[in-house]
Amino acid sequence: MAKILYFDCFSGASGDMVLGALLDAGLPLADLESAIGSLMIPGYRLSAERVLRSGLSATKFRLHEGEDAEHRHLDDHGPQHGHEHGHGHEHGHDHGQPHPHDATQGGEESQPFRHEDHRSLGEIVTLIEKSALPVRARARAIELFGRLAEAEAAIHQMPVEQVHLHEVGALDSIIDIVGAVFGLEWFGADRIVSSPLNVGGGMVRSAHGVFPVPAPATLRLLQNVPVYSSGIQMETVTPTGALLVAGYATEFGPMPAMRVERVGYGAGDRDLEGTPNVLRIVVGRDDTDPHAQRVVVLECEIDDMNPQIFGVLLEQLYAAGALEVFYTPVQMKKNRPGTLITVVAQPDLRDALTGIVFRETTTIGLRYQELMRACLDRELVVVETSVGPVRVKLARRGGEVLNASPEFEDCVRLAAERALPVKQVYGLAVQAYWQSCHEG
Repeated sequence: MAKILYFDCFSGASGDMVLGALLDAGLPLADLESAIGSLMIPGYRLSAERVLRSGLSATKFRLHEGEDAEHRHLDDHGPQHGHEHGHGHEHGHDHGQPHPHDATQGGEESQPFRHEDHRSLGEIVTLIEKSALPVRARARAIELFGRLAEAEAAIHQMPVEQVHLHEVGALDSIIDIVGAVFGLEWFGADRIVSSPLNVGGGMVRSAHGVFPVPAPATLRLLQNVPVYSSGIQMETVTPTGALLVAGYATEFGPMPAMRVERVGYGAGDRDLEGTPNVLRIVVGRDDTDPHAQRVVVLECEIDDMNPQIFGVLLEQLYAAGALEVFYTPVQMKKNRPGTLITVVAQPDLRDALTGIVFRETTTIGLRYQELMRACLDRELVVVETSVGPVRVKLARRGGEVLNASPEFEDCVRLAAERALPVKQVYGLAVQAYWQSCHEG
């Protein structure tokens, strides 16, 4: 069964929350430290501690920089009661002290920007290429940093090479992105799904001024991703969180059917009243029929269109990739006869097929839903009959042939050539196939 990883972003997402959730779900901290250590960046230390967020136990990932990196706690996994030296992570999920682009809530002020603390995109790429990360993780990390740089370049209207990577080049952002990439590759999910992202609200302070939430870079990285705001007045999705979730999730929606194996909660710094400030990651195995496929079904009824257009519509829908198109006579309002159009397709073709229906028909509305369909494995074989070769479509389940259907066009062609009834050629093909099975 395929492995599924689900991002539950009811309180948003940030890089350190992703890392905390991955660690909470079972990623070994020692493995993470080893992977990030291969970047050969000095002057930091990582820790993970148990915290409570609105009464919910979660893992808080922390990066300790500078002098604080020299302070060692006896147990990075256990509760830490003395001084908390954790350096804040990226944009204002309130993970401590913000960076120049970061949000500042609760009266916190930005730290002064120090250029020497930030690396260029080229320097980051070089660090990753020379690291001991797996090949796939190196490629994905470089791709994500490129996306982040492109987002900044587009916002500030400058070439990527000239972007001052205030966030990208900061140590905490490098570790959050590279660490999350390593962790997500470590889990080896075949399918990554995310809920819509709760982006929060209010204003966010950056090196360029005060901007509305979501921040410009965040919003650009969340293009084509479903988002909403629960009304909470803080930045709940950071650029790094948006980058990781949007970069890895291939589907967005409710939690898919699965057998849950692991659950991880990654904590933000602030303990919100009434809502756990955590990102939840759920890892499990696909609990659907291995033969099942997800499809989208489009439907609408029409009672005022030239019937000749239905034939043109069918051809265009099939040409655009529809799996099935069929028409059903229905009785509509005011007792008018009409036609129900039903289109079955792969989910990623929904927009294209919807456009065809609206363009070619008189309907002013269309409904759709995603469903699962079970399909038999199919294969075409050629059998020799007394009147010539015929292709036969086989349908199998678990290796067993359940149906053998001759291709009708082949039967029609041979029947015309031999002046025979089509049904006779069809019967010869069926007989030839089953006889070949017994002989084999």
